[in-house]
Amino acid sequence: MNLPRILTIMGSGETSPTMVKVHRAVLERLGPPPVPAVMLDTPFGFQENADELCAKAIAYFAESLVRPIEVASFRSDADLGTKEHDQALARVRGARYVFAGPGSPTYALRLWRSSLIPSLLTDKLSRGGAITFASAAACTLGAWCAPIYEIYKVGAEPGWLPGIDLMAATGLLVAVIPHFNNAEGGTHDTRYCYLGERRLAAMEEELPDEAFVLGIDEHTGVVLDLESGIGEVVGNATVTVRKNGRMHIIASGETFSVSHLAEIAADLGAARARLSAQVGAAPAPVDEAATGTPDAGGPLPPDERSCSPYLEEVCSREVAFYTALEKPDVDTAVQAILDLDRIIAEWATETFSGDERERSHAALRGMVLALGELAAQGVIDPRSVVGPYVEALLTAREEARSDRRFGDADRLRDLLAGTGIEVRDTPQGTEWYLPVC
Repeated sequence: MNLPRILTIMGSGETSPTMVKVHRAVLERLGPPPVPAVMLDTPFGFQENADELCAKAIAYFAESLVRPIEVASFRSDADLGTKEHDQALARVRGARYVFAGPGSPTYALRLWRSSLIPSLLTDKLSRGGAITFASAAACTLGAWCAPIYEIYKVGAEPGWLPGIDLMAATGLLVAVIPHFNNAEGGTHDTRYCYLGERRLAAMEEELPDEAFVLGIDEHTGVVLDLESGIGEVVGNATVTVRKNGRMHIIASGETFSVSHLAEIAADLGAARARLSAQVGAAPAPVDEAATGTPDAGGPLPPDERSCSPYLEEVCSREVAFYTALEKPDVDTAVQAILDLDRIIAEWATETFSGDERERSHAALRGMVLALGELAAQGVIDPRSVVGPYVEALLTAREEARSDRRFGDADRLRDLLAGTGIEVRDTPQGTEWYLPVC
């Protein structure tokens, strides 16, 4: 059969509920199931939990997509020349759908360059098939790759490495930056896949005039149909064409000509050149008309930082829980706990780049503890339980007072006081209180 040629790039969330529809839509275009699909584990092959990450991805495809996926394993240089490596190459060659995600871009590049993987992937986009790269793997797709770990974690000088340039199949000369709208830094700028404005601006100066940066926000993707030349932004946020600090944003749901991205970048570059000429070659600010906000080169204010869809769901359940607890509405509070537990299970296959998982578990534990404290105090108003008995004794006390049996009346009052119930005689009648309430 004639297969479409599709390149999908995801900023993050590749094994989350937000990307289920994207994976499914591409898979459905590759023929009736089962569609041969493989995952390359190279980007995270150095990690001690590589087996666990593979298992999570397999479970995600099986449970969320009801589709099988195999692992084409290539984790170290020692694999080269082995039977297992030959099997991995055969799986990639025979697959209609190739997927790769989190880990280290530079680790993946080093291993892939020593193998036939780039050639097989290029052939896939030439002859038919689909490639979906996300997060770290997405960084490798362009002609240039940002060594994120080395810059952000190790302190290497900002600069580029050569990418595997699968984007050449689109006719675009780009550097792909996932996690484009990342806001985990809080007090420091972690936009642009943890590079921040200062470092990305310096790196842009090293790119040739015809090149640009293609930024993909978190839990967002761009699907590039190489047959039709049409692209579509999918998911929760936006895709950005960035050229020398100026940006043009494409919103989720928008479609565009793939070749038009280069035209947008050229227009951004021309706008910068005109502005530079006007102000004596001063650096151009971000295109406010395109982005809606100026780029101050620092972290976003707290109220403008993005919140991941996962944490948004966690937060909504927390609000529902503590609102119910104030009433108290135990049934609703319990349901909020059950809902949060379900959400954590649904996102179990997601590979988070931050502390989302720890925060969600902390929220769940806090809700359970709060419910336990409420249980210890008691939810039912004690007055509704003891009220009938107190009223009966007060009626007997009133009868004793009417019969001028004041000693009996005082004894009944003392009896109630001994159980913590305060009796007050007022002009309006007798009132009683339970101070512990």
